[in-house]
Formats: sequence, structure tokens, C-alpha cells
Amino acid sequence: MNQAQNPLSLSLRRIWALAHNTFLELVRLKVFYFLLLFAFLIIGSSLFTVQFSFQNPLQVLKDVGLGAMSIFSWLLGLLCTANLLPKDMEDRTLYTILAKPVSRFEYLQGKLYGVFLLLGLSVLLMSLLFAGVLAIREQQEIAELARNLSAENLPAAVAEIRAATFQMNLLPGVVLILLKAMLCSTLTLLLSTLATSSVFTVLTSVVVYLIGHVQGIAREAWLAGGQASPLLKVLIAGMALAFPDLQLFNVVDEIAVGTALPALLFWQVAGFGGMYILVYFLLAQLVFSTREL
Repeated sequence: MNQAQNPLSLSLRRIWALAHNTFLELVRLKVFYFLLLFAFLIIGSSLFTVQFSFQNPLQVLKDVGLGAMSIFSWLLGLLCTANLLPKDMEDRTLYTILAKPVSRFEYLQGKLYGVFLLLGLSVLLMSLLFAGVLAIREQQEIAELARNLSAENLPAAVAEIRAATFQMNLLPGVVLILLKAMLCSTLTLLLSTLATSSVFTVLTSVVVYLIGHVQGIAREAWLAGGQASPLLKVLIAGMALAFPDLQLFNVVDEIAVGTALPALLFWQVAGFGGMYILVYFLLAQLVFSTREL
């Protein structure tokens, strides 16, 4: 069979076309530039905040930089995804697309992949800025060492500073930040297939985001002492199954102090995130396939 006539090949082309168009549409949104600029300002200003901190300057920079990347990538994915379906329905673009040989499954995939492309670009740009800020701070630290240390001790101290600046465990931390934003975006897409307004979708996504961050703490508190009733244990298990434990993705503090992220832990968290992305997308497809348009 000719590749041009292969149904799978045609489907992938349609999905890519939808993802590409969605990505271009999202890039033109002012919210993208606003959030990215704000993230840049937060990361850039961390160069000055370290001067007023009693902690290790490089540790503070990593804390602020990775924390800003995590928050703003989540916000960007949330705001962009929540408006996808309502905007297409309001502009009647959705009906035009589905009138063509495009299935609802392909439509949702293309839209979600477009958001993923935007998140990937945003995290890449923030990572480059973050690396630049670290490099500037590294040079400041080296210049200060050159003024205070002798020529014999300087090379060893410089090597220690450089080793503490760009550590290999920064990369898996950035990957988990991106994966967390993708997971939250997929959840937002699911909620948007259930809701009728983007405002409701945003508010519900924020609530779920907060639940995902506190459920681990709440679970430990409720189960402390082993006095929890069977009903409470069932409710806790149901909540843990329905809402991902987003606290697993928070490795910023460990990375900032130089703790290496174990490879097994990284792949466990990545697999956990990938599983929820798949489940949430399949649920979104199930709801969207039965929704009256």
C-alpha cells in the first residue's frame, strides 16, 4: 500500500497539522508572552535577591529558578488548555475541522500536542535563561575567590564552584517540571470536555492542583496512629487514585542543595506522570466522543 494512502500515515499528518496550527495560535496569545516575560523577570531578579540571603547563593538561585519554571509552566499550560475547546466552539472552528475527515480523537490529540509543543518551547527558553543566570553568578563567585584566595588555592576552589553550578541532576529536574506541566494540561483538557466555560475549567484545575500537592500530607495525617476507619481508607485510596500526587515532582529542594536524583526515582516519577497523562487523555476522549456539539 502506498504510504500516501496509508490510513495511519494520513492520521498522523492530520494530527501534526492540528498540533502545528494550535502551537502557532497559542504563540500569538498575549498570555504566552506575559507569563514568559514574568518568568524571565523572576529568574533574572534572583541574581539580586541572593545578595540579601544568608544561604549559599547558588542554592538560592537554583531554588528560585526551578521554582519559577515549575509555577509558570503550569500556569501557561492551564490557561492555554482551558481555552482550547471554548474558543474553537465560539469561533465555530471546531465544527469546520470535524466536518473534514478528522475524527474527534485526532482533534483532541492535535490540540494537546500543540500545547505540549508550547510547553516544551517555554521550558527550553526558561532553562536557557536559568543557565545564563547561573553562569553570571558563577563568574561573580570566581571573581570574589580570586580577590580572597592565593594562586595556589584558587584552582581547586574554582573547580568546586563550577561543579556546584552546573550539575547533571539539573536536567532530570527540568524534565520533571515539563512532565508535571504536561500532566496538569492533560487534566485541564479532560475538565474542559466536561465543563461549559473556561472559567469553571480554570478554577477546577487550580483546586485539583492544590489537592494534588496536599493529598500526601493529608493522607499521612489521616492514617497516623492506625485509627482510620475502613470507609476513610477507601476514600483516601479513591482520592489518591483520582488525583495524582504532584508532590512527587517537587525535587527542587533536593536539586538545589546538590543532591543527585536517583535514576530509579526519576523513571518511577516519569512513568507515574506518563501513566496519568495517558489515562486523563483517554478519559477526555471518552467524554468528548459522547458530547453533544
